[in-house]
Amino acid sequence: MIRAMILALILTLVAAFGRPTAGEGKISMKKLTPVLLVEEIEPSLPFWVDRLGFKKTVEVPEGQKLGFVSLAKDNVEMMCQSRASLEKDVPALAKGSLRSSTVLYIQVPSLEEILPRLEGVEVVVPVRKTFYGANEIGVREPAGNVIIFAEFEEKH
Repeated sequence: MIRAMILALILTLVAAFGRPTAGEGKISMKKLTPVLLVEEIEPSLPFWVDRLGFKKTVEVPEGQKLGFVSLAKDNVEMMCQSRASLEKDVPALAKGSLRSSTVLYIQVPSLEEILPRLEGVEVVVPVRKTFYGANEIGVREPAGNVIIFAEFEEKH
């Protein structure tokens, strides 16, 4: 099932963008959906679903556990895939080093609304005001990924 989803995604991208040629001008993109590779999906679900209000839109079992899940809330969508699932689905990718660091940067309307939901979660970037005008906090979710929540003041 996951292999079919990845193939469908690749075909959609090729159909949407074609194969660009040298010197070709504008390309457009519609959406970016990160896929977080995790050892196990289940420990991360309470963080995303219970604390932050994401909904599971796709769930793919892998034996007695989940191999893949798609999560969405408002205009934010993300996916989680277990390393074991990736190894079965796309062995060529699993053979390489996929230990890259990913930080998700999620803009929220109000940092004050999100702070109570992060109680007890490891804070890696304490609440701060940045030089580029954001109020931010960064936390580590149960699978080890860093998530930064940012509120920008509205300009009048």
